Amino acid sequence: MRRTTLRTRATVLATVITGLTLLLGSVALVLTLEARLRSGADELAGSRIHDLLHLAELGALPTTLTNLDDEGVGQVVAADGRVLAASPNIQGKPAIAGFDPGDGLVVRTVDAPDDAETETYRLWAGTGPSPDGPVTVYLGTSLESVHEASSALRRALLLGVPVVVALLALGTWLVLGGALRRVDRIRREVDEITEDRLDRRVADSGVDDEVGRLAATMNRMLARLEASARRQRDFVADVSHDLQSPLAAQRAQVEVALARPGSTDVTALGSDLLATTAQMERLVGDLLVLASVDAGAPAPEATAIDLEDVVLEEAARARTANGLVLDTSRVSAAPVRADRGEVQRIVRNLLDNAVAHASSRVEVRVSTESGGGRLDVLDDGPGVPDEERELIFERFHRGDRARSTGSAVRDTGGSGLGLAIARGLAERAGGHLGLADRDGAPAPGAHFVLRLPGTGG
Repeated sequence: MRRTTLRTRATVLATVITGLTLLLGSVALVLTLEARLRSGADELAGSRIHDLLHLAELGALPTTLTNLDDEGVGQVVAADGRVLAASPNIQGKPAIAGFDPGDGLVVRTVDAPDDAETETYRLWAGTGPSPDGPVTVYLGTSLESVHEASSALRRALLLGVPVVVALLALGTWLVLGGALRRVDRIRREVDEITEDRLDRRVADSGVDDEVGRLAATMNRMLARLEASARRQRDFVADVSHDLQSPLAAQRAQVEVALARPGSTDVTALGSDLLATTAQMERLVGDLLVLASVDAGAPAPEATAIDLEDVVLEEAARARTANGLVLDTSRVSAAPVRADRGEVQRIVRNLLDNAVAHASSRVEVRVSTESGGGRLDVLDDGPGVPDEERELIFERFHRGDRARSTGSAVRDTGGSGLGLAIARGLAERAGGHLGLADRDGAPAPGAHFVLRLPGTGG
């Protein structure tokens, strides 16, 4: 079975289960029919015996027993074996049975004559008084009618059940074939999609069933893969540009120094080379941090630190590097448990992002919340479009402003990795970094919220 197709296995399994179910149901149906027929005949025979015994007791017993089933026989026999009354089909025949039923009703299976034939009867017997002494009433129901009814049902089932099973197998085969053909078509289409053809999509039949939802899911996955690949290509292009610029500057400076060794200011050249090298080193460091987060490397050992100290330290650096107004009046003590170096990097990236996009003002707030620390960084820049509220935290994303203008973010040496690094480090520390809405009004700027676990968590 393992070597057969899913269509074959499912069809065989459904056919076998249905066939066994119908077989067991047919047996139960035949047995139930026979039992019900015998039960109905038994009730009728018992009632008729009581009626005949009552007539015998009154001395009003007729010589010919009527009101019996067409397939039945009946006799009333005296104690000496004389037949006092009989059904028309055994008139003049000797007693069909000689057993004494005692005080109750007794049933036995006997062979008795029926006109010119002999049949098997389910014979009920009962004894009662009469003016001429005790009599025994024998009343038999032919089992032929039961056998004929059950035989007719068995023949119908023998013909019907195989037809039903065959139709079910055919229907299962056709339905599964149609569904699996759609699945196989999806498989072939996905198999033909390569990394340079991620814009292709699986054909959607428009049917809202499991296969249709599978096609829709595959298309959403392909859309995510295409977007991810596009962001990765953009990221590689950006990083290549950021590395190429300082490398080209270094090469030009070195070539000029070699061409005019006498007029080269070694100190100035060294300073310039160190500056461009530091820029490339920061970019490579960012990539290494992201690689560490991606690999699931454990965070450095967490210690108890005051978020206020880290924020004020980084705010002082940001003030020195830029002439914007940086408001720290709402910074207060907030003990948290995390690695100080990683918290410094998170705060620095958030402040660098805010300074890069702010028009004139950046506000920083630090407070405690639910036993942990909370950092809010607000700027009065252009803000974040709704469609980019999550994209800005992806490592391969740069906002359109940075791409199109090349202004603030590009001028600060940003590579589009700062927020991705900040979120990755925050989550590794057990916290969270996200965007918050401005309080009620659609004010300009962005509002980032960082939450870190407290010293007790």
